[in-house]
Amino acid sequence: MPNRLAQSTSPYLLQHQDNPVDWWEWSPEAFAEAARRGVPVLLSVGYSACHWCHVMAHESFEDSEVARLMNDLFVNIKVDREERPDVDAVYMEATVAMTGHGGWPMTVFATPAGEPFFCGTYFPPDPRHGMPSFTQLLLSVDRAWHERRDQVEAAGADVVRRLGERTPAPAAGGVPPGKESLATAVEGLRRDYDETYGGFGRAPKFPPSMTMEQLLRHHGRTGATNALDMVEHTGEAMARGGMYDQLGGGFARYSVDDRWVVPHFEKMLYDNALLLRVYTHWFRSTGSALARRVAEETADWMLRDLRTPQRGFASALDADSEGEEGRYYVWTPAQLREALGESDGAWAADLFAVTERGTFEHGASVLQLLHDPDDAARYADLRSRLLSTREQRVPPARDDKVVAGWNGLAIAGLAEAGALLGRSDFTAAAVAAADLLLDLHLVDGRLRRTSREGVCGAHAGVLEDYGDVAEGLLALYAVTGEARWLTAAGGLLDAVLEHFADGRGGFYDTADDAERLVRRPQDPTDNATPAGQSAAAGALLGYAAYTGSGRHREAAVRALGTAGELATRHPRFLGWTLAVAEAMAAGPLEIAVVGGQDDVATSALHHVALSATSPGAAVAVGEPGATQVPLLRDRPLVDGRPAAYVCRHFACTAPVTGPAELAALVGARAEGFRSQ
Repeated sequence: MPNRLAQSTSPYLLQHQDNPVDWWEWSPEAFAEAARRGVPVLLSVGYSACHWCHVMAHESFEDSEVARLMNDLFVNIKVDREERPDVDAVYMEATVAMTGHGGWPMTVFATPAGEPFFCGTYFPPDPRHGMPSFTQLLLSVDRAWHERRDQVEAAGADVVRRLGERTPAPAAGGVPPGKESLATAVEGLRRDYDETYGGFGRAPKFPPSMTMEQLLRHHGRTGATNALDMVEHTGEAMARGGMYDQLGGGFARYSVDDRWVVPHFEKMLYDNALLLRVYTHWFRSTGSALARRVAEETADWMLRDLRTPQRGFASALDADSEGEEGRYYVWTPAQLREALGESDGAWAADLFAVTERGTFEHGASVLQLLHDPDDAARYADLRSRLLSTREQRVPPARDDKVVAGWNGLAIAGLAEAGALLGRSDFTAAAVAAADLLLDLHLVDGRLRRTSREGVCGAHAGVLEDYGDVAEGLLALYAVTGEARWLTAAGGLLDAVLEHFADGRGGFYDTADDAERLVRRPQDPTDNATPAGQSAAAGALLGYAAYTGSGRHREAAVRALGTAGELATRHPRFLGWTLAVAEAMAAGPLEIAVVGGQDDVATSALHHVALSATSPGAAVAVGEPGATQVPLLRDRPLVDGRPAAYVCRHFACTAPVTGPAELAALVGARAEGFRSQ
């Protein structure tokens, strides 16, 4: 019989509904049950596309004897980390503190008060590599609980206390990273840069999307070639390797090697939304044909494979299909010949670096495209045929829940790609996703974290949801000129200031009226997505540029000021913070384009404004005399012609009426407006 998880809206929890484990969802009732029975809580945290989560489920949670032990000895709680990032953050902090590393599945034993006393990640069914079996762990924890319960409970309380002591308070009153600090951060990145293969650090390598955005903005502000070189080298290496899906578009989660050859095959919305924006901005800066192609293919993949019937975007595609990681994506030379015939199959094997030895398991290869094909038409036909063949395979499962913050990232990327690549369907998709968020996820002025199949979840949005959705709405306003998006962003940011501020200049990750956990999470570092604090700071800065609001700009200044020495000492972990600081150092520019909506001259100026490489430029377009958007007020036409005003803090240069004049003022490529 299905367990309690059968009532869940989380695809990850639904994957466990037929386990013999008596799972509970995270709830006060679960902890009350643990207190009533006098047993610890076993907290298992993961997500639907997590390969090792599947492995541990098959090995342990589906085993009736293991489940019997779990049910007899513990109250077992299963958590979707994507649905409850606050719960994940609190217990991951404890896991890293206790073990020196983290990951998923995360396995935590806690008191009925929620205080963790033993933490780990994956545990095997049999002892191996110095690790106990999961069964041995269960029995050991149970023995300790019954023989030394007072000590165990005291240890849990001590863990929570020590975590509070080791977390440094934000540097209240600090100064945001200025021009000198931003240059120092770039030099720090250069020292950690892989000159051979691109990217930063060693394997496994994750796509450094936010750091690439920071470097593009630094180049846009200063012209520094070293920053652009790192972006172009890394961007090409990722796009030509196995990290990138050469047939379907879109990027995998990370590369297991340092050469970007073999990925961990799960494909996440947040990675692809961020990388879509980066490749679009790389194209905007240089006109790179590769950047344009990858941006367009990635957006096409998002619309084809992640879009839900409600017109939002699903969270992820699994790494596994038919029980094997990567099976859907890899090829052998024989499979290529079977799909394409001898001649085209041999050409495809050479083009995609598919060998008899293989680059993956069982002699299969991950497709790479190490150079552009000489015959573009033949390549397009071959790629289409291979994609059609692949679509006959069993596809990876899709986590179809809609996460507010990640959809905000997708809205920003799609809106800008639509405008800069001339793809109105991308912009339309961004509009539809934004409508879904505001119609379904926004309840009484507050965001909900997730929805699924048109049903809004009960979990409150966290800071990253507010910051990333506001960022997406501001990007959508810049592209469409519809003031409703700016108004909606302002409402979300007012909620941030009212409910998330910590009183020291920073922000908590959860609202003041959210569920109380053993700690209120607050992490200023950027990880797979922008930290809630940096996302909020960026949106606050952008909103202030449109409205002239000193309140919002000051909040952004204070939030960036809490970064302190982290910005220069550990720039890899503050990519979006530094990207926002680049915008602040540049002003950011405020570009007001006034003119008739249907006037081609207005459209030409608007396109050049959107092509600006000045970091974080705020672009407003509308009829002269518009009153809804402060940046457009009192900006008349010039001799009856559409005009553009370039401003900083609402102090403007003389208006210009020609696209070339505007391009020179905002750092747009001269050929950028001619191509439209």
